[in-house]
Amino acid sequence: MTSSECRDYLGHLQHFGIKLGLENIAALCRTLGNPQDRFPSVHVAGTNGKGSVSAMLAEVLRAQGFRTGLYTSPHLARVEERFRVDGAAIPPRRFRERLARLRATIDGLMAEAKLAYHPTYFEVLTALAFLEFAETKVDIAVLEVGMGGRFDATNVVRPLVSVITTIAKDHEKHLGSSLEKIAFEKAGIIKPGVSVVCGVRGGVALREIRRIAREREAPLIEVFGPGRTLEARLARMGYRFIYTGVRGSYAFSPALAGRHQGHNAAVAIATAEVLSRTWMPLDKGKIVKAVRETRWEGRLETVSRRPLVVLDGAHNVEGVEALAGHIKTMIGRPVVLVFAAMQDKDIRSMTRLLFPLCETVILTRVPYKRSATPEELAAAASNPTPARPSAWPWPNRTAGRRSSSPARSSSSAKSNVSGFLTSEEEGQSPTRGDSGRGLSLLPRVAIPRPLRNCNLRTDVLEFPLLFRLGKSPYAVN
Repeated sequence: MTSSECRDYLGHLQHFGIKLGLENIAALCRTLGNPQDRFPSVHVAGTNGKGSVSAMLAEVLRAQGFRTGLYTSPHLARVEERFRVDGAAIPPRRFRERLARLRATIDGLMAEAKLAYHPTYFEVLTALAFLEFAETKVDIAVLEVGMGGRFDATNVVRPLVSVITTIAKDHEKHLGSSLEKIAFEKAGIIKPGVSVVCGVRGGVALREIRRIAREREAPLIEVFGPGRTLEARLARMGYRFIYTGVRGSYAFSPALAGRHQGHNAAVAIATAEVLSRTWMPLDKGKIVKAVRETRWEGRLETVSRRPLVVLDGAHNVEGVEALAGHIKTMIGRPVVLVFAAMQDKDIRSMTRLLFPLCETVILTRVPYKRSATPEELAAAASNPTPARPSAWPWPNRTAGRRSSSPARSSSSAKSNVSGFLTSEEEGQSPTRGDSGRGLSLLPRVAIPRPLRNCNLRTDVLEFPLLFRLGKSPYAVN
């Protein structure tokens, strides 16, 4: 398969959309010899934090000397990013070879009517991940759920431990409109007799997870249950945490920014404790070192310090709350916000949280069919009721200003890119523009009166200028 053929085939797979169910991926895996059964795994689900937790766990396992696979979604710039072994993405040539093999297998199964429907983009890439990890003989793999859990293509594995990070509203069209229904779908990864680590704190979601774990006789480890605590202390350079688990206390300052990363790190540490007890002994000091050194792109990622530019993929209300908290706590001044979101997101709630923190809002769109236009974003925002800068309740601190450009000029304002991580089933990189032309402008739109004090603009900024990442020959335009 050439690069062009790969691009065309992946584009073709986009047309099959999202189909929830395990029959197809199970049939495909059987034909491939069930590669998912040839390596031990950790299975990670959750509304937010599952990517960061997966990255931390992979780093923890690598630090212990294990050859470690990591499968995540979506990718930011190159589809190969989804498949990593010991931190390195699958080489493009091997990706093409594996995709060609899968295509031939799928074509044969379709010709013999052995599949209910053509596999989707995510099903094909999940099967490719299983092949990659089995044939490169990893010691263990960390597998991030795409969406939900119960019917996600990754759910054909029987892992060493299952992990549920958080439960919040997102993908409600597919997962349900209540936290209880969403928890039910995500708890679908719980397997009989397999330990499950849960980072959910109280409420109906935790009750639902407890119920399912009890029914399946799966030991439930509540990360923040009795005897387990997470302390956070704000310092000049970020947060310092102390998590107390069954093996004592762990003190750490994650490389990943934001208070919420303390929660994610605690989930990763609790999972490492389970693996140490049920699989292989893991050194406590190396666990802490790995959490401290984990890097993960697009999560409050600083890509420039003069001026300060931070990229964040918050794409639901819970994620935006974390982003807003970081702006208020660590930046302490109004920011320039470059904002885009998918049409099916809770845009009104997200903009109400973010826009009052902004000096300027630039509305743009992701080059993808489900992306909301700047006009739609402005209409959905409708009434964020921004206050005047002098009245904003910023904390009495100067953290974050250390990396600004000189003397409070407008160029020193922080730019946050929010809402750019798309659903794993969508398949394409949301960070690639379709031309790399740079800056282009949409016609001015009618701005609702409550937004006019926000200095709202509807410029379209092509993403390669911000991300400066390599182009993938397989990104679908």
